[in-house]
Amino acid sequence: MERRRTDLQAWLWGEVVLSGLLAASLALFLAYPALRTQYDRPQLLLVLETTIALAGVLVALLAALRFSVVGSRTDLLLAAGFLVGSMSTIAFAIIPALDGGSLDRADGWAALVGGIAAQGLVAIAPFLGGRSRARDRALRDTVLVAAIALVGAWLLLRAHGGDLPALTSLPGVGHAPAGLASALAVQALLDLLAVVGWGRRLAKTGDDLAKWLALGFTLQLFAALHLVFTPPRGANYVATGDFLRLLASGLILVGAWRAIRSAELGRAIAEERARVAREIHDGLAQYLFAVTTHAQMLASGTPVEEVGPPLKQAAALAQQEARFAVLALSSASGTASFDSALRRYVEFLTADGMLDVDLEIDPAIRLAPDEQIEIFRIVQEGLGNVRRHANATRAEVVIGQRPSGERFVAIEDDGEGFPPDLATTGHGLRNMRDRASSIEGGFSVRSTPGRGTALEVVLRT
Repeated sequence: MERRRTDLQAWLWGEVVLSGLLAASLALFLAYPALRTQYDRPQLLLVLETTIALAGVLVALLAALRFSVVGSRTDLLLAAGFLVGSMSTIAFAIIPALDGGSLDRADGWAALVGGIAAQGLVAIAPFLGGRSRARDRALRDTVLVAAIALVGAWLLLRAHGGDLPALTSLPGVGHAPAGLASALAVQALLDLLAVVGWGRRLAKTGDDLAKWLALGFTLQLFAALHLVFTPPRGANYVATGDFLRLLASGLILVGAWRAIRSAELGRAIAEERARVAREIHDGLAQYLFAVTTHAQMLASGTPVEEVGPPLKQAAALAQQEARFAVLALSSASGTASFDSALRRYVEFLTADGMLDVDLEIDPAIRLAPDEQIEIFRIVQEGLGNVRRHANATRAEVVIGQRPSGERFVAIEDDGEGFPPDLATTGHGLRNMRDRASSIEGGFSVRSTPGRGTALEVVLRT
């Protein structure tokens, strides 16, 4: 908490100093018109626009990476915003320039409208919370909607190109045309909203990325104000606002890289520690406790004939659980394939011939590391219940994918079954339900006395 307060204070002081310097420079430009130097350098402008667009693409990729892992809607909107801004710049500013033609009003306004839409998405992102369940689909749909919207906007602007306001100042006029000034003012307001929103998110969550975004959009805000008061004299002119936009993009990119890399590393370490701790607690620790208890009974004088068999059994179970834990952990960390680890477990479980298990794994199915470890444990728990309680002779495990794309894990046995009212009370069933929930999967159980039991986990989409 103290660290978060220190980071917030450092950011606030940085905002004050940066805003003061930028405001002073803007006032200086307004007071002394001779300082408003512009350059007719189409190549330089192309380099600036390309650099800004590429920086936006990289920020979008980094945000999308974090979204694919964490699933935060804030990251999804952030990725969408930078992607829309970069796509509009590339499609309507860079490609026409590379083709050797001049930027017409339709292309210029399409790039500007795309930039405003992008900043709108980034500005509202910090005010939204929650997580998205369908992460891959959400990313795919976002890219598709963004592309369709940009093409639609361009076609609409192209159809009314003759009625669009100018994008450059008139000779002898020191301010932007009314239409352009209004668009840039909207852009500035969205930049201001982004600064407030990301600053608010920093104060609430301590997200390091929010700090960099707030500072970057402070630069973007003054870039828009510079373009309002000192607009370029032509489509190929480079103005002060363009350099501020470049600095803002660089700052946001560096901050996004540092913040997301740090967050992913910290999250990965924390999750790995929690996962290892859970594996030890759920399995090995219980049997070691039983071994210790029986050893104490033996030390206190309990006859060997009474303590020996359960002590031997607990030690064997502890050894078996240690092997299972190694299989599970190595499978999830990538040192052994999930398929081979699960097949080795089934072979170990059925070695005494008491239960026949048919294991079927679709070779085309893709499982995330967190899904692998939880599915391994669900199968282990399910087959353990079959062996201990169902009096079954045969069980079937299927890990597959339906034609609709739905991934599932099914465990069926030919055992005694149990009444439906026990489906929510069993400790083993609760464990499997909790494990399915931890990977955002659905869990169902179907059992009839005398007709066996069927379990199914439907994995996240």
